[in-house]
Amino acid sequence: MNRRRIYLMRHAQVAYFDDGVPVRPDLVPLTAEGRKQAEAAAEFLDGIRFDRVITSGLPRTLETAEIVATGADIESWPELREIEAGRLADLVEDAVPDLSLAPPNVLSDLERTFVDAWRNVVPEDVRFLGGETIGSLLDRVLPAVERLLADDEWDVVLAVLHGGVNRAIISYALTGQRALLGNLEQSPGCINVLDVGDDWVVRAVNISPTDPTHVGGRLRTMEELWAEFRGG
Repeated sequence: MNRRRIYLMRHAQVAYFDDGVPVRPDLVPLTAEGRKQAEAAAEFLDGIRFDRVITSGLPRTLETAEIVATGADIESWPELREIEAGRLADLVEDAVPDLSLAPPNVLSDLERTFVDAWRNVVPEDVRFLGGETIGSLLDRVLPAVERLLADDEWDVVLAVLHGGVNRAIISYALTGQRALLGNLEQSPGCINVLDVGDDWVVRAVNISPTDPTHVGGRLRTMEELWAEFRGG
């Protein structure tokens, strides 16, 4: 059986908050640590020839791809952009005008909004941080995957995308169905290895070239974002 290979990355580290103030996610660049992560991924994948390099077109994926696949013709697929959050200011203002004065029960509710965003099988009607639904994410990501697979002119693809998008793709590869398995963690700059032919083979998930055994921490990405949002 002839299977093709997809190296599926999450973009490297960015900073979504500046002293607790959200930064526009469509503009945020890689941090210095993020550039190191991308450079480590480039070394990890050194010697592999990519027939196509695909990103969502958002700066953090383009910047990562430019480091990992230097000189490649990089494609932008807007339908593979990250799931869109609502306005975080609205989440806070709906709960309390000043987060620093929020009572414990309000803080607890806000924390759950963050840390439960990717957990277990996420229902399609759930809105990510008050924004786009999981169903809407699947509606645009899965057809894009099928469009890629319909093109038989490639053998090896590098796709540099996002945590939520990667979860949707890996969940589809694992189950063959519309699903989003939230417990599939995607560290910044991680690499997943998927083979696809008449079936899918998930060979590796969440390889972190700068920390392959994940000794650096045990928090979920969204738990880390909550800490940044709190300014801690």
